[in-house]
Amino acid sequence: MFLLHCPHCGELRDEQEFGYAGEAFIARPAQPEAVDDALWGDYLFMRQNPKGWLWEQWQHTAACRKVFVVKRHTASYEVAGSWTLAEGKALWLTEKTRATARDMDPRMNPQGATA
Repeated sequence: MFLLHCPHCGELRDEQEFGYAGEAFIARPAQPEAVDDALWGDYLFMRQNPKGWLWEQWQHTAACRKVFVVKRHTASYEVAGSWTLAEGKALWLTEKTRATARDMDPRMNPQGATA
């Protein structure tokens, strides 16, 4: 078991008070009626499931019932923090942008510089 901080209630509580709501920030297809079954199936069922850091959604089911975002290590259960959906998305986008820039920089990723 681990403790989660609800950013809405401002309290640190046992994980049993919360409901796991899955991976956070999964992009829904812009025009769902226009995608094929394979792409729709990927959207519905395919998740990262890494052994490492993952952005997750949780709901404080035993108190305020609001949904929020947690960055948690899936192997160690270490929690880096918890934020409202808006705050978390801003941090996630910043992190994603930095990772993309790092991947594109040949000094940071010398193996990826061949085309």
